[in-house]
Amino acid sequence: MLEQALAQNGLIAILRGIQPHEAAAMGEVLYGAGFRVIEVPLNSPQPLESIRILRDTLPADCLIGAGTVLTPAQVAQVKEAGGQLIVMPHSDSQVLRAAKAAGLYLAPGVATPTEAFAALAEGADVLKLFPVEQMGPAVVKAWLAVLPAGTVLAPVGGITPGNLQQFFDAGARGFGLGSGLYKPGMTPEQVAASAKAYVTAWQALH
Repeated sequence: MLEQALAQNGLIAILRGIQPHEAAAMGEVLYGAGFRVIEVPLNSPQPLESIRILRDTLPADCLIGAGTVLTPAQVAQVKEAGGQLIVMPHSDSQVLRAAKAAGLYLAPGVATPTEAFAALAEGADVLKLFPVEQMGPAVVKAWLAVLPAGTVLAPVGGITPGNLQQFFDAGARGFGLGSGLYKPGMTPEQVAASAKAYVTAWQALH
């Protein structure tokens, strides 16, 4: 399902700092704009409650995940809240194994080819290239030349509507969108406008 969702729309919404009372409205705005993967980082206020609300609010074809997952115990909490995707800033093998054992999709953070190959060996579904500001499209292209065919690299950090094309041309097929899409305090209308700009840029890639 993750593969289908990213093929339809490779943009991943990262709602760092969202509060539960905002979750339903933000989720509906993003879904309406075309997003099919939404992530709530666990360093947000009451993140598990926001995950639960998003899962209850949005259609089944929208994957709800958790970001900044650091421990196996958090993996279990995310699953209990209805989350389906574990996103990590790092590539800790204990967390990877817990996510796979729980039957959840997995997007660990990697910054070197060594980490990338190790994460794939543990069953990673998507590799989160983080922080991509330090790397750029040339790194995406170089990695994909040696990683197994079909590997999905998703750059995160500093992705804008203006640089999507460069990363897509290098082979990236998923994009994590943080503060460029959503910052705490934004209204649903503001998020709708930024979501539209990203989706327009995504559609122009095809």
